[in-house]
Amino acid sequence: MERVFKIEGMSCHHCVMAVKKEISKLNVDNLEVKIGEAKVQFDEFKVKPADIKQAIINAGYSVNE
Repeated sequence: MERVFKIEGMSCHHCVMAVKKEISKLNVDNLEVKIGEAKVQFDEFKVKPADIKQAIINAGYSVNE
């Protein structure tokens, strides 16, 4: 499954790296992060969208649904 998460509060490269670091702790297949969004490919049997949202929150940002 591939999903794009819209992220609020990101403004720089440090923000991108912080989000990437937290999501990378999960068992995702592919990850692309840029300011304002994260495109994540993952196996929905291993990782839930809620887990990815929580990783973004743990990095200090909010998810805009």
